[in-house]
This record gives sequence, C-alpha cells and structure tokens, in this order.
Amino acid sequence: MSTVDDDVIIGEFRRVLDERHRVALPPEVVQFLGSDTAHAVLAKERDGCLSLWKPEAWNQHFDKFMKNLTHRVRENFFESRRIPEVQRVARLISTRAKPIQLGQRGRLLIPEGFREFLAVQPNTELMVIGAGVCVEIWRPAAWLDYLKSDLESFNTIFREVAG
Repeated sequence: MSTVDDDVIIGEFRRVLDERHRVALPPEVVQFLGSDTAHAVLAKERDGCLSLWKPEAWNQHFDKFMKNLTHRVRENFFESRRIPEVQRVARLISTRAKPIQLGQRGRLLIPEGFREFLAVQPNTELMVIGAGVCVEIWRPAAWLDYLKSDLESFNTIFREVAG
C-alpha cells in the first residue's frame, strides 16, 4: 500500500543499493519529491536510517529549531557550563544533513559519510519507507527491529496522533 499527495507519503518499498552506491527510488517517492531530478535534503536520522526531505519541509523544520536555539543563547538560557552541550548540538546539526539532487530516473546517490552511517554495502537490499512528511531509507535489519519495537504501542500512538 502506498499513498502519495503533495504533503504526505506512506508505503514500504524494497530496493537494492547498486555498486555505485545509488538506489533507484520508487515512482511514488519521485512523485512526492517533485521530479526524477528533484532537489532534496538527506539527513542522518537514527541508527540504520536516513531520511530524505523536500527542501521546503526540511528548512521549515531546521529554521524553527535554529530560531529557538538562537533565542535561548541570546537570552542567556544556557549557563556557561552548558556551552559544551550547545557545541555538541551544533556539531551534530552541521554534519547531520546534506542537500542533494536526484540523478537521472530518480536515483539517489548516497554520499560516503551517509553510507557509513547507514552501514550498508553495495548490492544489498534497502527498505524505502514513506514516513508521512519525509521518506526514510533503512538497513533492513534496523527497520525490522524498529518496527517490532513500535508495533506493540501502535494503537496507543495512533489514537494520540490521529485523534
């Protein structure tokens, strides 16, 4: 099952990372991103998972976070002993995401640091997941672990989110 509109994507797709570290995205994902050579933002999400965002959605998410952080720093919210934590967050943010452009026919080249984070080798399977506001690319074992851990609480979470 997969559904796509301008703002939401869901579904689960199996793909293979080719020998050149590219993954051919499903047509539904390409449509969601806007075109087969769309610009997007690739982000390190969680162990074994990358996320792929429309630039506008990522920028909105990122700008909101940065405005909040900047406001707190300006208002002396952080005491001097918290400066290492602010630096830690800044390091993680600055290396977490990268603007990319899809190649021909909706192929995503996964950059080196992102491949290491995903922990996959060429000619191995990946799971491409429609995660509502973004697309996630999972190492299959990590996806299954995540799915199993969240499935037990699905009904509770669904009621909270969907009302």
